[in-house]
Amino acid sequence: MSKRILLIEDEADLVLTLTDFLTNEGYLVLSATDGDAGLAYALQESFDLLILDVMLPRKNGFDVLRDLRQKDVQTPAIMLTARGQVLDRVLGLKLGADDYVTKPFDSIELAARIEAILRRIPAAKSARPDRYSFGDVRVDFQRAEITRDGQAIELSPREYYLLWHFIEHRERILSRDDLLDAVWGYDAMPVTRTVDVHVGQLRQKLERNPRQPEYFITIHGIGYKFVG
Repeated sequence: MSKRILLIEDEADLVLTLTDFLTNEGYLVLSATDGDAGLAYALQESFDLLILDVMLPRKNGFDVLRDLRQKDVQTPAIMLTARGQVLDRVLGLKLGADDYVTKPFDSIELAARIEAILRRIPAAKSARPDRYSFGDVRVDFQRAEITRDGQAIELSPREYYLLWHFIEHRERILSRDDLLDAVWGYDAMPVTRTVDVHVGQLRQKLERNPRQPEYFITIHGIGYKFVG
C-alpha cells in the first residue's frame, strides 16, 4: 500500500511539482494550501508523513505543528522554509518536526529525506521513552528539552537526533557508518569525521569531563557506544 503524504504548501507551482514527483516515487499525495485547511485535514485523516511549509496563509506551519502535537498527532513532519536561521530550525524541532528543508531544494534530496524518516520512525516510536535520564542530564522527548543539573541545554537538530539514536541503542556498539545512515539518513554528509565532530559536541554539552567521557564512549577502530 502506498504511503500517504499530506503536503501543506501555498505555492501552486511547488504543489504541482512535488505532487507529480512524489506520485511518481510511489506515494499518495494530498495537499492543502493554507494552515487551517492543512490542520483540519491532518486531524481528520491518517497520514504517514506531513510536508509542511512554515510561511502559510491563515496559520503558519509552526502553529499547525504545535496544534497537532498538542492533540497527540505524532505524524512525522518535514518543514519547508525559505528561511535558514538556526532559531527557526530549533523551534521546528522543539515543536516536534523530524527534519527541515530550506528552499530552494532538490526534489531528489527531499525524496531521500522522506525515505530516511519513514524508515526510522516506526522503530523510534517503539524504542524511544517519553523521558530519559543519565547522570545529571534529563531528556524530555515529548518537549524536545534537555537539561543538565537543572540548566537548559541547547542542542542543534542533528545533535538532538544523534542523542536520540544513542539512547534508543544504549549499550550497543555503533559504527560511524551506522550513525551516518541512521541520523543523517542520506548521502549528503558521507564523511565519517562528521560523526566524530557531533559526538564531540555532545560530550562538551553533556559530559562532566569531556576529555574523559563517561557516557559517549569511543570504541577504537569501530565507532561509539552510549552507556548512560
